Amino acid sequence: MSRVAVVTGGTRGIGRAIAVALKDAGYLVAANYGHDDATAQRFEADTGIPVFKFDVADYGACQRGVHAIEAALGPVEVLVNNAGRPLTKPSIEITPAEWDDTVSINLRGAFFLSLAFGRACMTGGHAGSIVSLASTHGVIGIPERAVYGITKAGLIQMSRMLAIEWADKNIRVNAVAPTTVMTPSRQEMLKDPQVRAGMLARIPTGRFATPEEVAAAVVYLVSPGAASVTGHTLMVDGGLTAY
Repeated sequence: MSRVAVVTGGTRGIGRAIAVALKDAGYLVAANYGHDDATAQRFEADTGIPVFKFDVADYGACQRGVHAIEAALGPVEVLVNNAGRPLTKPSIEITPAEWDDTVSINLRGAFFLSLAFGRACMTGGHAGSIVSLASTHGVIGIPERAVYGITKAGLIQMSRMLAIEWADKNIRVNAVAPTTVMTPSRQEMLKDPQVRAGMLARIPTGRFATPEEVAAAVVYLVSPGAASVTGHTLMVDGGLTAY
């Protein structure tokens, strides 16, 4: 019987790559999305992966979302907290509304969805694995990414805390922290040769990560081969944080 895996924000970009990689690895995958119905419908038609619409920032919706997925597919054993929102702005200009919006999606939502997942595993008496998509911005400083970086650092610490608390429940909790990943949205942003060169200069390997490389890291962390890996953040950064 296939293990059930849920990927939030799973219909585009890195989330799409993770969902497809998990399906290829033999998992029964459910992709969560929050808003874009047209993209979700195309994704489901292209991949055969079922989609479930709920807002990860909504506590009640997270609980209902986990129940709906389990009713449709069976007990969820893998959760990938991929849904996130960027914010690029000088810190001095950030408003309380922008702070609340970014934190609610990137950190609050991941925390409470993880709790819903953990509760379902404990009630069902089965093992589980959580991987959250952090970022190098959660490890090192960079201008105009303060709130985004703070939320990603929070995901890294959340992974440590839950890993220790739930180790005796056979629930592993880890994170993946990529550098700039060459998704379609990033390709558009990096069309400026000067911007592209400046970002590449920070990465020792001299190239950006691909969505498939990030997905491979996630597949490893949720696999039986990583049974002794918990509370860890796997950097997929071309050596950026090794300086």
